[in-house]
Amino acid sequence: MDRGNEEQSSKFITTEPLKASSEAGEQKVWDAVKSAFSDRNCIGYWRYPIFSKVGEIRKEPDILIADREFGLVVIEVLPVAIDQIVTINDDIWQLQNYHIAEANPYQRAEHQLRALIAYTDRESAIWRRVTGRSLVALPLITQEQWQQKGFDQLPNCPPVIFQDQLGKVGLLERIQQISCVVPGESLEDKDWELLLSVIGGTPVLRKPPRATTSTTGKTRASIMDTLRQRLYEIDLQQEHIGKEIPPGPQRIRGIAGSGKTVLLCQKAAMMHLKHPEWDIALVFFTRSLYEQITGLVDKWIRRFSCGEIEYDHKTNQKLQVLHAWGAREQPGLYGTICEYHGKRRGTVADTKNKQPNRGLAELCKRLQEEIEIEPMFDAMLIDEGQDLVTEDNLKYEDKQAIYWMAYQALRPVSEEKPEDRRLIWAYDEAQSLDSIVVPKAKEVFGENLSNLLSKQPQYPGGIKRAVVMRHCYRTPGPILTTAHAIAMGLLRPEGMVSGITNKTYWDRIGYEVTGDFRRVGQPITVHRPPQYSPNPIPELWDTPVLEFQTYGSRQEEMTALAQNIMHNIVHDGLNPSRDILVVILGSNSEAMDLETQVAGFLMQQGIDIYIPSAPSSNILKFEWQVSQPNNFWCDGAVTVSRIPRAKGNEADMVYVVGFDNVARNESDVNYRNQLFVALTRTRGWANLSGVGNYPMYDEMRQVITSGDTFTFTYKRPPKRDIGDGDEA
Repeated sequence: MDRGNEEQSSKFITTEPLKASSEAGEQKVWDAVKSAFSDRNCIGYWRYPIFSKVGEIRKEPDILIADREFGLVVIEVLPVAIDQIVTINDDIWQLQNYHIAEANPYQRAEHQLRALIAYTDRESAIWRRVTGRSLVALPLITQEQWQQKGFDQLPNCPPVIFQDQLGKVGLLERIQQISCVVPGESLEDKDWELLLSVIGGTPVLRKPPRATTSTTGKTRASIMDTLRQRLYEIDLQQEHIGKEIPPGPQRIRGIAGSGKTVLLCQKAAMMHLKHPEWDIALVFFTRSLYEQITGLVDKWIRRFSCGEIEYDHKTNQKLQVLHAWGAREQPGLYGTICEYHGKRRGTVADTKNKQPNRGLAELCKRLQEEIEIEPMFDAMLIDEGQDLVTEDNLKYEDKQAIYWMAYQALRPVSEEKPEDRRLIWAYDEAQSLDSIVVPKAKEVFGENLSNLLSKQPQYPGGIKRAVVMRHCYRTPGPILTTAHAIAMGLLRPEGMVSGITNKTYWDRIGYEVTGDFRRVGQPITVHRPPQYSPNPIPELWDTPVLEFQTYGSRQEEMTALAQNIMHNIVHDGLNPSRDILVVILGSNSEAMDLETQVAGFLMQQGIDIYIPSAPSSNILKFEWQVSQPNNFWCDGAVTVSRIPRAKGNEADMVYVVGFDNVARNESDVNYRNQLFVALTRTRGWANLSGVGNYPMYDEMRQVITSGDTFTFTYKRPPKRDIGDGDEA
């Protein structure tokens, strides 16, 4: 694990801050564990999210340590004084002057340990090989006090760590002395990495085997099948983001393919199980992501509840997955807030802009001018946050209207700090198609509250207020660097059109910079080290994963497209649906026409197609009354999509058609962003094509040739600087 993830990559994860007064005993034990294990090969959690049912409540282990030598160690903390323990009969502890009358700390710890071991045993390589220990920590009781009461003579005396054993040496010695509940073996490197992956929960994301087997030899399908069963090494930064609950706002900024959506779904699921009384909203902008997001929430809830609970979005009123707008048949954030306040919900048709994100901002601004928003949620997680910001004329006062409505709809975390509300938003600065604004704190909260993220970098317990994710797991490195360079215009003869002009923020998204952005006219070199792009397909595939072709006519471009898709299906073993995606570039009208043209041509060649929102496959035109706005895929058909619908979706093989529509508008930030979004939809390979001849084609060829390193002359500040500047 590289050290570049700063404090966020600490191997000790406090999933929720401990309360200073009421949990002082727990804090003592957690601090002792962090000290004792600081130099060891391990990862530790305060309140790891695996919930076992104890009576009518769901309880997660207080402390979990995965240690290379010890295996799994579960510690249940009971911060009672010796005179608060009345009796111990078998596993039941009778207590007095405590908030509960009885406890069964050891049985609880053992139950949680066995639930975790059950997950490790699902992996054949470490089946019955992981050692497990469980014990009780009594931070307010000494060993002598325990013995004076005679508790050490009990027939079923549980293994205990006492107050005087919380030193660095004493704690490790005590754990080593304790008999294993689950015997195991020493683990080799690859087995240890697998155990860490299981603890992180990555098997949740493992894709099922394909229904069809690929042809013989190395094919795209055979390589993807190998990767489907592979589990990436644990990413400590992702562990923090996905499993921590901040006691206030948090901003998550990540490059495309860094896993933001998966982490928000994990965070929402964990919040819901840990605090079932909370009203939680998980908000997104692209309707075709609805099935993906509800599916991820269900997977994480099943994982954290040991399969005892599943997520039903139709009946679960406490954790709501909400499209930003909402529709008649499907609740959304704006519509839900309107309904709560007894207001009629507006539609795109009611707005001046007649565009989804600008129209929503207009209606949210109008709503806040008419009424005062009442708090109705305890936490709100926003995905695709870049699509919910607009230009100044649609702000409410000096704040982004959609975000400020969301913030007002949240209950304060505490009476002492009414400004702290759990608004958690994730964004990718290069994927906003309609706005050049990025959702920084000042944009979201306005001038008066612009320091909410920057006043202190961390909450108590080490939870960061703002994080930046640099690892891209989805898109292969050569395609990601090409997408960044062409979208920003790094090698554009006239200079960058958008981008980052600060070494620190280049570093935060996984690039190294040589040169000085403060000196106009000087050469700058930007390099992306391979460790930040762990997708292995470029090493496994014999030829380049990105191809760029130009043609004399659209007919030639479409003919080559059809031939390539047939080859993918027949020889590569890829499935038409979900494995292959065609993305169309251009303005709204250009892209609509080209989408119909390309889809119609593919149908003529015997390839079934699906246009997102259509009632079924092979339908080119349809009325909105019969549309299926949540649908992006259709079994047996290749999806042909314009950019707005493609956002957030992904495929093994992505064809990007109509580059000429961008090349004619090469100085436009939003057109270049289309290229970025399109190319980063791929998990494996991308094919970019266009007709005619444009200067931007030469720029693209130069970008592809440059690989992971770009040297350019910094000529002037770009039209759109997506770095943070001095602001959090």
